[in-house]
Amino acid sequence: MGPVNDAANHTAESVPGPRSADRAGDADHRTGNRLYPRVTSFRSRRGALTPSQQQSWERMWPRIGRDVSDESLDADAWFGRSAPLIIEIGCGTGTATAAMAQAEPQFNLIGVEVYKPGLAQLVQRVERENIDNIRLLRGDAVDVLEHMIAPQSLTGVRVFFPDPWPKARHHKRRLLQPATLTLIASRLKTGGVLHVATDHADYAEWIAEVGAGESQLIGMNETTGGDPEAYREKAPIGFERPITKFESKGLRAGSAISEFIWGKIES
Repeated sequence: MGPVNDAANHTAESVPGPRSADRAGDADHRTGNRLYPRVTSFRSRRGALTPSQQQSWERMWPRIGRDVSDESLDADAWFGRSAPLIIEIGCGTGTATAAMAQAEPQFNLIGVEVYKPGLAQLVQRVERENIDNIRLLRGDAVDVLEHMIAPQSLTGVRVFFPDPWPKARHHKRRLLQPATLTLIASRLKTGGVLHVATDHADYAEWIAEVGAGESQLIGMNETTGGDPEAYREKAPIGFERPITKFESKGLRAGSAISEFIWGKIES
């Protein structure tokens, strides 16, 4: 997939992907809120929706969105069809999410995000472009996976540019901990794919180490010690991902992207 345009009202404050999810602090945040269980400090952000976003949210959210809960998700009923299910953790403003959904109509795609204004941009795009195969869950990804997603129910999990929490004292806040990889692997079907991307060198080393320690996963690309040509054709989801304008700016500035692709082995 080639570069795709970011949402029209994307700003530097609403970084797409899990970075916005990990540090979001919009107006309805409260200390201890279930939406933000892993995060204890926030940077200031604009949290209000525009009138058009609010109107689109009110029209669309009851059908395509849900908040995290203890209710196990019936994805087939929610989408109104049976199709392989992919979860994108930290969909941000949804630029890549929408592009992938449109390029892969054969999949049901659920985006997980906590930052409401980012979700609102994606909700608007889903409505404007009539994208039928996207649903949205608002909440912490670990909470969603633990309480709403059944074991061995996912064909794919995508985590693109999670917040690196670069300071050593903040590493415990990183999404991709050993326990989280084990949880993700448990939710993947045998043969399912976990695809992670980061532009932060230290976090890339961390991810490589955590992934190598997860016995349920096997490397499927060079970064994970696998041969992508041996897996690309038989993998249930593609290895390509859209490149947003935001990412393209980073590439032009010299950022190196590390891609990690693992497959769930038979237990």
